[in-house]
Amino acid sequence: MTESTIVKPFIISRVFNAPVETVWQAWTDPDHMGWWGPKGVTIELPRLDLRPGGLFHYCMKTPDGHAMWGRWVIREVTPPERLVFVNSFSDEAAGITRHPMNPAWPGEVLSTITFATQTGRTLLTIRWEPLNTTEEERTAFDGGHESMQGGWSGSLDRLEEHLKGKS
Repeated sequence: MTESTIVKPFIISRVFNAPVETVWQAWTDPDHMGWWGPKGVTIELPRLDLRPGGLFHYCMKTPDGHAMWGRWVIREVTPPERLVFVNSFSDEAAGITRHPMNPAWPGEVLSTITFATQTGRTLLTIRWEPLNTTEEERTAFDGGHESMQGGWSGSLDRLEEHLKGKS
């Protein structure tokens, strides 16, 4: 297998009962990003520079106090239609680290988030593709689709709760 081997991207969509501008704000305003992450975690110290080349750096805290850092390096910002960034696990200084529970996980994942208006509601689509991977990382990514489905479903449930009453 070569580096150019194509892996199956992970794609998940959901329709939210909120205008596209409100859903966009939930993804791009640090004051509204407390929903981000798996169920049960809280987001602390979010820092967001929303421009190409900018950084979103945050700490996810589990109920037992375990801290996991993450970061996005922003590639594209097209309000309120499209947000593209490279997602990575991180350390406190915003350096790239390995997945804390799966060392074979890709170090970088290209995330493309699209926001489309549907009769006053918003169709949100998330597309993940691993970047700069080894064969082992591509295999881990391809094998992780079910886990990603569960994780993203929980995060999108949190987003749905956050959006209630904001439309």
